[in-house]
Amino acid sequence: MEGTDAPSTSRAQPSPAAAIDFLMLLQQLKLTKRTGWVRKNVQGPESIADHMYRMSMMALIATDSSVDVTRCIKMALVHDVAESIVGDITPHCGVSDDDKHGRELAAVQRIKAMLGEGTAAAAEVESLWLEYEAASSPEALLVKDFDKLEMILTAHQYEQAQPGMLLEEFFTSTAGRFKTETGKAWAEELIARRMASRAPATEAAKGEGAAGEEASGAAAPAGEPEAKKARVEA
Repeated sequence: MEGTDAPSTSRAQPSPAAAIDFLMLLQQLKLTKRTGWVRKNVQGPESIADHMYRMSMMALIATDSSVDVTRCIKMALVHDVAESIVGDITPHCGVSDDDKHGRELAAVQRIKAMLGEGTAAAAEVESLWLEYEAASSPEALLVKDFDKLEMILTAHQYEQAQPGMLLEEFFTSTAGRFKTETGKAWAEELIARRMASRAPATEAAKGEGAAGEEASGAAAPAGEPEAKKARVEA
């Protein structure tokens, strides 16, 4: 029969060799620690894969009828896949947004070629990544919110687990940037819990400060109000 030897343009899945090559590449996501936590000297920082896993679970439980939950889960699994090749590039790495996007796009094209240009898997990885990068759908907007939410959730838990750790910059950088109702609601709940957990320490610090001022006042000789003021301000 004519045409039977024509190559398939949409094979269902990669070849066994291509699949194993791709899965071995993903090991880098398990090994690479997230740059932001390393920079802040967090003990036992999470890997890129850790971050992507909890984002995927967020998508699983956010059964908002306005989005395709399955697509959100897949997008969460794919959104940082380029980092298996280029690493975790942050604003502190001295790389422009355009350069970062270019590097990651080239990495996605390498992954697409690895999986097989004609495979459905290659096409889906590329499609999901581009959709996420462009924030071009309700699913992409939700997953982008989960990206920020997972980061501040992790920051909060590091603050709780490691005494003296303060990761305020991560909360500041995401404040007011959540776009979806789910993202806003979950972030609000997390921030409220963080504030509540920090309240006792804040009150204790205020109490220590007040006690210090009283002690300084008691020790200051009469007629030296400016000296007392200088010690308190310092």
